[in-house]
Amino acid sequence: MQEDIRKLRADVDDGLVKRDAGVARIAGMQKELRGTIAQVELSTANKDRKGLLMAGADRAIRELLTIFKDDPIEYPLEEASMSVWAHMQLEE
Repeated sequence: MQEDIRKLRADVDDGLVKRDAGVARIAGMQKELRGTIAQVELSTANKDRKGLLMAGADRAIRELLTIFKDDPIEYPLEEASMSVWAHMQLEE
């Protein structure tokens, strides 16, 4: 996209595209580029956040299962943990 903007600027400078039309197209392309960058940054931040949450949940589940190993609550706790894990994976 940046290369397209550079090419359009060069075309405006060379007189291949009218200045007013070129400026309007460049402004639109820059707005689209900024929107795309913002969307990618938001997506990356959300993935990073979800990864941290999943790592914390994994650690908590492992600790709980270790604490209650060989306890009557072990099996129900493991089932509940897997249910929570599955629910967290499906969340966005």
